[in-house]
Amino acid sequence: MTHEYSTVTLKTRSDHEWVTLNRPDAFNAMNQAMITELLDYFSNLSMESHARVVVLTGAGRAFCSGLDLKAFADDPGMRSVEAGMRTQRKLSALILAMCRCPQPVICLLNGVTSGGGLALALASDIRVATPQARMNAAFIKVGLSGCDLGVSYLLPRLVGASIASEMMLTGRFIDAQKAECIGLVSSVVAAEELIATGETLVAELLQASSLGLALTKQAIDINLAASSLETAVALEDRQQVACIATGELARRQAEFLDR
Repeated sequence: MTHEYSTVTLKTRSDHEWVTLNRPDAFNAMNQAMITELLDYFSNLSMESHARVVVLTGAGRAFCSGLDLKAFADDPGMRSVEAGMRTQRKLSALILAMCRCPQPVICLLNGVTSGGGLALALASDIRVATPQARMNAAFIKVGLSGCDLGVSYLLPRLVGASIASEMMLTGRFIDAQKAECIGLVSSVVAAEELIATGETLVAELLQASSLGLALTKQAIDINLAASSLETAVALEDRQQVACIATGELARRQAEFLDR
């Protein structure tokens, strides 16, 4: 995995990483470089990675304002259907990589979260916002379908079909308070408390085993679309047996009894 990124900064800790979108002058809009770098980062995460948890946030006053439309409009190489499809596939691959990586992703929304930025937030596992955060599915506002980058799949699962339809059909912004009310974010905290809140969440997640975290993330994703309770329970049964086989349960039980 390369860490020589120009639009994303990484802060590596012993067991987790902070990933910061770093184009603050452009409200962290995604250009080709940022898409490529985020895809590289999330595609290379695995159970063998030292990072057991990932925190994603944005530099400056925005989380991510979506695709950098000006940069793409000014790029002659982006004026063909083929080029557009390549970029679309890279963006879609990024969302899939975030959803499929074994590490839980904590998303700290420090400001505007629009279009592709909303998709990044939805592809994360836990979302926390500041009061300054504003979110929308901006795609329909620029002449596109309101359904893009997995938003039509992920958003209804979080907030229900009616609210998701309203957001995607209108492109209307919602504020952080509304986002908390509809379950789009877990909580809203003061801007000066956002980093500390992220660190607290990281500390709580790291109390679990790496396998436990990865399998829990996987089961939540799969079982949200499970065809039946029986299907969901069957997956859970297999996961629990796999975790027991690692010896982690026995070790923690022994530690508890010693106390």
